[in-house]
Amino acid sequence: MKGNPLSGKSAFIIGGTGGIGKEIALLLAGSGVRITLHGGSSQERLAKTVNAIRDQGGEADGFLSRIDGADAVDRLFSEYSVRAARSASISRGERLIHAEPYVPDILIYAYGPFKRVVLNETSAADWLFLTQQNLSLPGYAVSRVLPSMMKRKWGRIVLFGGTNTDTVRGFLTTAAYAAAKTGLGVLAKSVAKTAGGAGVTCNVICPGLTDTDYADDAVRAYNRSKSPAGKALSPKMVALTALYVLANRSINGAIIPVDEGAVV
Repeated sequence: MKGNPLSGKSAFIIGGTGGIGKEIALLLAGSGVRITLHGGSSQERLAKTVNAIRDQGGEADGFLSRIDGADAVDRLFSEYSVRAARSASISRGERLIHAEPYVPDILIYAYGPFKRVVLNETSAADWLFLTQQNLSLPGYAVSRVLPSMMKRKWGRIVLFGGTNTDTVRGFLTTAAYAAAKTGLGVLAKSVAKTAGGAGVTCNVICPGLTDTDYADDAVRAYNRSKSPAGKALSPKMVALTALYVLANRSINGAIIPVDEGAVV
C-alpha cells in the first residue's frame, strides 16, 4: 500500500468488537494495519469481528476483559503486549526476547458507558463510575502509551466524546457523562502540546446519535427523533472520519463533532 502512512502499523482498539470500534477496525485492517481487538463480554461478537477482518485479508486477534476498576487498563495492556510479542515471534520465525512491553502504534479508545440521570438525582456512585470509565481510564491509557510513542517518533490516538461534548455546554439529564466526555478534549490538547513534536497525534471525535448493534428499539427511535435528517448516523460514517484523522498528521489536539448538527 504505497503512500499509505498507516500500512504496516499496529492498532489496539479498546471497545473494538462492535459499533464504531468495529467499523474502525475493519477500515484500518483494509489499510494494512494489524488489529488487536478488546471486547467486554461477548465471545461471539469478538469472533465475528476477528473473522470479518481476516476474511477481507487483514490480520487480527482479540480478547475479552471487563473494564471494571482502576487496574483494568494495566490488564488490557499486559494482555496486548503478550499477544504482540507472540505475533512478532511468529512473523520472524524465531523466539524474541523483548525487554520492554509492546505498545501499539495506534490506540483507539472506543469504550465508554452511558447513563442518563438528572443532575439533582446523580449519586456519588454515578459520578465516580462515569468519570472513571469515560475520563480517568482513557486518560491513564494515553499515559501508558505516550512514552513509547514519543520514543519511536510516531503515534496515533483517537478518543471518543459524546454527542454535543465538543465544547462546554449544560445538560439536563447527562451532566456527569457529558462532563467526563468533555474533559477528553483537555486530554487531547495536552497530548498535542506534550508529544506533537515527537510525531504523536491525539484527537477526540464526538459522534452524533448513532445506531450501533448495542442500541435497542427505544434508543433507535430516540436517535431518529433527535437527528436532523430524521435518520441516525451509521457507525461507518463516524469511522471514516476516524480513518481520515489517523492518516493526517497535521490534525492534532482537535475535537471534531460528527453529528450533522444534532442538538440533544
